[in-house]
Order: sequence, then C-alpha cells, then structure tokens
Amino acid sequence: MAQAHFDTIEGRSLGFYALLGILGAFLLAAGLAALYMEHNGHWVTGMSNQIVWGTPHVFAVFLIVAASGALNVASIASVFGRQLYKPLARLSGLLAIALLTGGLIVLVLDLGRPDRLIEAMTYYNFKSIFAWNIFLYIGFFAVVAVYLWMMMERRMNDYTRPAGIFAFLWRLTLTTGTGSIFGFLVARDAYDTAVLAPMFIIMSFSYGLAIFMVVLLAAMRWSGRELGDVVFGRLRNLLGVFVAAVLYFVTVYHLTNLYITQRHGIEGFILLHGGQFTQMFWIGQIILGSVIPLVILFSRLGQSRAMVMLASLLVILGGVAQMYVTIIGGQAYPMPLVPGKEASSSFFDGVVASYAPSLPEAILGIGGIALALAMVVVALKILPFLPNSLADADADPHYKAT
Repeated sequence: MAQAHFDTIEGRSLGFYALLGILGAFLLAAGLAALYMEHNGHWVTGMSNQIVWGTPHVFAVFLIVAASGALNVASIASVFGRQLYKPLARLSGLLAIALLTGGLIVLVLDLGRPDRLIEAMTYYNFKSIFAWNIFLYIGFFAVVAVYLWMMMERRMNDYTRPAGIFAFLWRLTLTTGTGSIFGFLVARDAYDTAVLAPMFIIMSFSYGLAIFMVVLLAAMRWSGRELGDVVFGRLRNLLGVFVAAVLYFVTVYHLTNLYITQRHGIEGFILLHGGQFTQMFWIGQIILGSVIPLVILFSRLGQSRAMVMLASLLVILGGVAQMYVTIIGGQAYPMPLVPGKEASSSFFDGVVASYAPSLPEAILGIGGIALALAMVVVALKILPFLPNSLADADADPHYKAT
C-alpha cells in the first residue's frame, strides 16, 4: 500500500463559507437559547421537578457517546493493525474531540448555573459516578490529543500504537462510565441494570461510525477527493454489524426487564402505552434507526453511496430517539416509592410525568451538533486531517490493477 498523504482543504469556495455561515447561525441561536433559559429559569422549558434531564441532555449524552465511537476507526488501525483504516485515523480522532466538545458544551449550558461547574471541578464526591466522569471526559481530550500528535508528527510515529491502545482502553472506560450513570440509578425501574454499560459501548460504535461516515462522504465529495469502493464497503459493512449489535442489546435489555416481574410496569409503559415514548421507541429507534438502515446496508441498496448516507443519517436520528426514550422516558415513569404498593400524593407521586420539549431546548441541543461540525470544518482547513485520496489503489494493501 502506498504511503498515505494528507493535506488541508482549500476552503475558499462559496459553499465552504455558506456552510460555516449556516453552522454559525445555529451556534448563535443556541447561545441565545441558553441565555434565554438561564435568564428566565428552567420553567420556560418542558422540564420540571419530575423531568430534570430534558432534551439538551438527550443531545449531550448522544454526542458524548458518539465521540467515543468516532474514535473506533482510529483504534481499528492502531490497535488491531488494519492498514486499510490508517488513512482515516486522523479524521477519526478529530471527530472524537469535536463531538465530545459539543456534548459537554450543551451539558454545561443546560445546568442553569454554568458557574457551578467550577465547584464540580474543585470539590469531588468520589462515591458519585458524575465525579468519575469529569476525570474521564477531561482525560479523553488529553489522550486523544496526544494520540493525534503521535500520528501527525513523523518523529513520533513509532509511539502511535501504544498511544492508540491507551486511547482505546480510555474510551471504553469513558463509555462504560456514561452508561453507568444510568445503570447506577437504582431508584428508576428503567435504569438500575448492568446491561446498560456494555449497551452504551456498542451504541457508541454505531452512532460514532454513522457520524464518521456522513462527515467522510461529505468531506471527500466536497473537496473533490476520491473514495474507493474498498474503504466504502468496509465502513458500510462495519456500520451494519454495529447497528445489528445495538438492536441485539436492546432486545436483551427489554427481555431481561420482562423476565423481572417488578419491571413489567416500565416495560408496558415503554413498549405499549407510553404515548410519545412508545412511538419514539418503535418508529424512531427500531424502525427508522435500526430496521431500515439494516435493510439498506445489507441489500443491493447499500451499493449506492446516497443510500448509505441516508442509512447513516437514520442511524443518527434513531440514536437521538433512543436517548430520548432512555433519558426522558425513564424519568417520566413514576418511581416505586413503596415496592408492591401504589403511592399517590399532591407531589405527583405515582403519576406519569408529562413532558413536551420546548424550542430553546431543541435549539440548544442542535447547537451542540453545529459546534462539533464547525470545529471539524475549521480544523480541516487549518491542519492536514483528510487524506488526499482513498482510491482503491492507494488504500487497499491487496489491490491489484486489472
């Protein structure tokens, strides 16, 4: 295989500045939405004392999980020695940092009092999974930055594999920590299960690769660079495997809950009579986010790059739907205050909480995605993250001209 060559994108076209302008508009709107919610209080959102994690948390957790998965392409190259993926490693690391930044910005701005982050960073309760995750998130930035340095600095290339192995282990720990935030919440029937930790890991693989494919296909096409069928086919098949694995874990998760009599209530709520949450689960998460992408990726439709782009976008939408059902649906179902008994009071005990996302919440969440994409666009113009060519002759070590 020929040595991969990298270069910046020109970034002088009208389309480039139009893209930056659109992303900038979303960022401005997100900033104004955050200011509006902070100034008026969270009563202007759909959140309440029952639903304390709203739509911004859905986007934030989705981006954080996807950030870990976006690094998977680089890990395949460095850790598992798959040379075909090596030219994609730089973009993989860049996207991981950008997605985590977008997710954490949304998380901080949704606190209502962002200045309280200083207290969270200086006083730690080491029995709290949230405190653990602060170290994991900050460490992820440092680890991936060093990993990128090893890849991009020729003198440090010999250390790429050790750095890649460390980054691989760190991101698995990070995603396990994010899944454990919910798995450790014993008060909620929708959470409190060890299945959530590995499920979040495989979800990260699926969401991160879907976003990576959208960015790669768009960047290569818009910059006039060739993407060969071999790289495209490998990524397509890998995405299909990850989507199927997520569907498998979701099935195991719900079958486990159905086996436990105590969980029949929450399962009936999510699967049958939960209103918007049931619709989001079956239509958004299962049909649009899993079944249709699998049909596209493992059929003749997968030969079309436009259809694979569509499948990737559907996986992303399905991921957001899954986070919505998991985070908000899990809070909406009432907590079992007295196991085996029905409880009711003037404080909404025993009542399914109502929630409707407000426009500022949605804009803030979308702003996190816009920030991540804007970081990638600017970085591609400044530094050589994108390979000049991913043609079969350049990327495939077993390529033979015919």
